[in-house]
Amino acid sequence: MNEPEASLFNSDSFLDPLLQFETQLKIIESSFKIVFAIPTLEKVKEMGNSKDDPEDLENLYQNILNIFEDTLLILVSKDLYKLQILKDMAVWMNEDSSYLQERIIVIISSVLSFASRKVRGYASVDAPCLGVLAAELSLLCCHNDPLITQQASLGLYHLLCIAKCQNADIEKNKSTIYDKSGNQCLLPSPSDTEFLPKVSQWDKTKITQSVGHTLLPSLLTDFVWSLLMRLSSPNYIIAFKASTMLKLTLEYHAHKITMVSTIVDAIYKQLRQDSSHVMRHTMLRVITLLTRTSPKKVIFQLMDYPVPADNTLILMWQAAGSESSVAPHVLKTILLILKGKPGEMQDSFMERRRFSLDTTNMMPVAASQALCTLLPVGSYKKAVAQFFPQLLMALMLQLFYSSDLRLMTENRMFYARDALRVLLNCSGLQQVDIALNEKNCWNQFNQALFHHHGVYLVAKTLSDYNFPQFPETLHYLYKLSVEGPRRSEDSIITIIFLTELLNNFFKDPFPEEFLVLFRNWVNDSNPAVSKLSLQKIASMAPVINEAQNVCSLLISILDAFLSKDKTVIIRALITLRRLLVKLDKVTYSSLCTRIASSYCPLMDHSNGGIRSMAIQHFGELLRDMSQYTWMLNDVVLGGLVPLILFLEDTEIRVVQACKYTLAICVSELNWPTSYLLKDEFYSFEVVVLNICNNLLTSHENYITDLISDTLGFLRSSRVYLRRASVILIGYLAKLGGHLLLRDEIEVMLEAIDRVLRDEDPVIRKLAEITYKIFKEIAHRLTSSNLKQIFRRVFNSIFTKKLKPLYNYNWPNNLTGSPMRIKETKNDKEVHTDENYESNSVKNEMLVCASEHISEEI
Repeated sequence: MNEPEASLFNSDSFLDPLLQFETQLKIIESSFKIVFAIPTLEKVKEMGNSKDDPEDLENLYQNILNIFEDTLLILVSKDLYKLQILKDMAVWMNEDSSYLQERIIVIISSVLSFASRKVRGYASVDAPCLGVLAAELSLLCCHNDPLITQQASLGLYHLLCIAKCQNADIEKNKSTIYDKSGNQCLLPSPSDTEFLPKVSQWDKTKITQSVGHTLLPSLLTDFVWSLLMRLSSPNYIIAFKASTMLKLTLEYHAHKITMVSTIVDAIYKQLRQDSSHVMRHTMLRVITLLTRTSPKKVIFQLMDYPVPADNTLILMWQAAGSESSVAPHVLKTILLILKGKPGEMQDSFMERRRFSLDTTNMMPVAASQALCTLLPVGSYKKAVAQFFPQLLMALMLQLFYSSDLRLMTENRMFYARDALRVLLNCSGLQQVDIALNEKNCWNQFNQALFHHHGVYLVAKTLSDYNFPQFPETLHYLYKLSVEGPRRSEDSIITIIFLTELLNNFFKDPFPEEFLVLFRNWVNDSNPAVSKLSLQKIASMAPVINEAQNVCSLLISILDAFLSKDKTVIIRALITLRRLLVKLDKVTYSSLCTRIASSYCPLMDHSNGGIRSMAIQHFGELLRDMSQYTWMLNDVVLGGLVPLILFLEDTEIRVVQACKYTLAICVSELNWPTSYLLKDEFYSFEVVVLNICNNLLTSHENYITDLISDTLGFLRSSRVYLRRASVILIGYLAKLGGHLLLRDEIEVMLEAIDRVLRDEDPVIRKLAEITYKIFKEIAHRLTSSNLKQIFRRVFNSIFTKKLKPLYNYNWPNNLTGSPMRIKETKNDKEVHTDENYESNSVKNEMLVCASEHISEEI
């Protein structure tokens, strides 16, 4: 060895450690191959010319091998990491079956013996090659040459001694005995000659048990990986030995393997490249043994391949399914995968559960196809029964996802549908499958529009056949509903299924705990969920008084009035009305004010159907609660403004609803106005005029509130509302102007001033009249509080009914109308019908007020 090369073996060298090691390895490999190229000793002796030559040549021959061994000892004495060279030597030796194998294995065993003695004084051991080296030595332990077998066994023993030091380093005090000097002494140190007979008796089982117990998980994984790679060796004998060792190791120590997914992937690639692989049975057995201890890792890896699965993957599924002891764990893992939505894109690489090249999640589709293979397995029968409800609902959801994404093609099976059919047949529900097939349910499940009806059919057919899994299915649906699904569309399927089961197995009202679910679903963020729940609650109308917590149920429906989805509001209105018709009057009366108040905001809804329905139902509530009018007076007057203004609505249904409800309102308030709402006498301004006149005599204190409510409609985007509000606010102001304060008048003048510039000419003309009315009121205002009191008292005593102000769409002929007759009669009675006592009281109040004014002046 020349000087530069010698420096490479010097640990004090300043070379990069990795570069130094790689260079050393190249030199060793080159020397190793040179040693193998030396002729046999017999041939060397034949080459000698003198009698002394054979002895000299033999010494030279042995000196070369001794130098080679000494070099390895020097390297290992400097750094145990250099044991890596022994691993490569074992690999090289197995590649070349020359006569020097025995001598090389002796060298490997000798170096390992030296390292095992030296390692006892080390605080830590860095020898990551032990797993691969152990695999190579294990194969040599089964060599045909007994000398090689003995040396390989002895070398394996010393390797395990080193591995135990690594265990002690990791586990610290576990199984550690300290000597007086504090150095660790882990194993007795018999001489090689004493131990050789015992070691040579090791069989394959003893070897794999010793290796499995001693090596750390990472090293044992290397051991298994090396044996797995040997299965593809062209040397069938080596492949067979590796197969035996591999199965024995995993039989007892598969739980320590860390690279499960990588091993499974390697097997898949090997089998796919060569489906008739001679070691195919062994590879599939490896899948089975790994599934026994790591079912989740194996299943996730098997689901991460493209769909549909090829024959190789199906074989691997069958291998994974052959281990009955872990069937529940396998199904749990598949159920976890089925929570995913096929075709769903992952947000980022870091969030992906697996590292497949495709970021689209197709694992649920693969899981559905896998169930078609696993569910019929006899050993899975008990596990399938245990997880029937979970599998049933998971596949129902996958049917929805798959049909929604249109994953089915002519060449691709509808796996979720097929898995569901297999589940039914494996669970003793063959008649259910036949019935659904006769209804053509299975063939239509690939249509997205059919799916909700298909879910209903499945639930109904199961109920019709009184399926024995009903109790646990109902319990699971309840649990799923309480915990809440991951997606809103999941709730739809759950509600449909649960509702149908309840309809068939329970009489209304069904148990309170389920009623609570439907009550909570009323205000779900998904409109479809809300409508399904409301629909079910509406069907309970005949038995609503038998249900518990009826008030909370009705309040949840009222909350649905706030939904942004108009169809939910309409369904809530219909549901509430159906319940109220059957509701006990005592309960009804306790909630009537709140219900009536909830209708009022909907009277101004942008949707005409909701407006008309809310107004109509408001009137029906007043009719139902006619004996509780005193409770609803405030609510009636609070909703009076929209009821009046929407008489001018462009939709006939809204106008008719307003007339219907106003007729009930004026009847309850004892206003003789209902006849004016008939079509032959109807005029918007006449109705407003008469209502305002009646307000003056019966509810004067509400006039300012009504003016305030009307102001809000002046900014409406609908022209008819702005016109009607200008007219109504004018009459209210004319009637109750004496009740307004100066600040209020200024606010109203400002609001009317904006309307004077409205784009509609009719509105501008009406606004001018209203503006003048407020100007007159403002002109009459005085800063004196006493004068204001006097004016209010005066106006309250000497009331005079209003006359038409706008002539807006005024009827052509009022002479013969009931309105004209009533007005004339009322005008005469203003001064004659008041009794004497009442007039006397008013005169006294007027005198008192006059005296106060005189005193102030």
